[in-house]
Amino acid sequence: MTFIRLGLLCCIIIWLNAAAASAHEIRPAALELTEQPDGLVGVIWKQPILSGRKLKMRPILPDQCPPPAVTSQTISGDAIVESWQVQCKLNTGRITIEGLDRTLTDVFVRIRLLDGAETAHILRPASASFALGTTSGSPASAYLRIGAEHMLFGWDHLLFVLGLLLLTATRQLLWVITAFTLGHSVTLAITALGLFTLPSEPVELLIALSIFFLAMEVVRKWNGKTSLTIRKPWLIALAFGLLHGLGFAGALADIGLPKGEEIWALLLFNLGVEIGQIMFVALALTLLWCARLVSVDRRKWIETPALYLVGGLGAFYTLSRIL
Repeated sequence: MTFIRLGLLCCIIIWLNAAAASAHEIRPAALELTEQPDGLVGVIWKQPILSGRKLKMRPILPDQCPPPAVTSQTISGDAIVESWQVQCKLNTGRITIEGLDRTLTDVFVRIRLLDGAETAHILRPASASFALGTTSGSPASAYLRIGAEHMLFGWDHLLFVLGLLLLTATRQLLWVITAFTLGHSVTLAITALGLFTLPSEPVELLIALSIFFLAMEVVRKWNGKTSLTIRKPWLIALAFGLLHGLGFAGALADIGLPKGEEIWALLLFNLGVEIGQIMFVALALTLLWCARLVSVDRRKWIETPALYLVGGLGAFYTLSRIL
């Protein structure tokens, strides 16, 4: 039986590591095209970095736009940014993202014309191109999906929520999850609107530390000890929720918020995060309910492997970020 539990734990660790690897890939890319008075078009192409490499995709402009002779390239956080200018007209032809169909990424395309008009399009792996001159829906609507994906594929946030589930009694769970939601909603809004920012490296380190700390508190509780965290789990959920909100804001940093729809897009992104969080909590509670139905030792077969998972990965990612 011990080998079965070990195998199950290994499968979960492999899945979470795969999710961690893909978490950067599902962060959206962005393409900005800006008409200039001299007939040139300024192009900014921003895409996430995966395992130290940029994804194998690139924007293809209409046929009348020649390939760029010179491009500049910089790295900003977890994204690589390329910019160039090209002699081009943005009134006919198609914009295509080559290689997008082999990724999990969405691409936000913003076009600013010389007369001040702006259009926005959202390209996905299943629809990687659009014709210039066509209208599109509000780009803000895509932020709902991006928020849910960032929660469901973000190992750090899932591990923290899992730790909260292990620490908290069922009767307190609603208040604890609400406190976590309130915390990350506040800092997400403040950061996304540009009122406050922190570098991503210390934020990711502190998030990893928060996961390891939570695992240690669960061990303390199971050993019959007490602490402020154990007595008032909603307080630690609120405090660390403020920290995790900075992490959620990182998903928006590379593409920004659509002009004129900042608040709407931010609300939808946050709603997507909550939908993803509710789905994960519901799945965990369903698993515990099923264990009770079949008279499985919940502590032995579910909670203990889950605790090893939270503590082990929390410690591993803390050390990896320090090094």
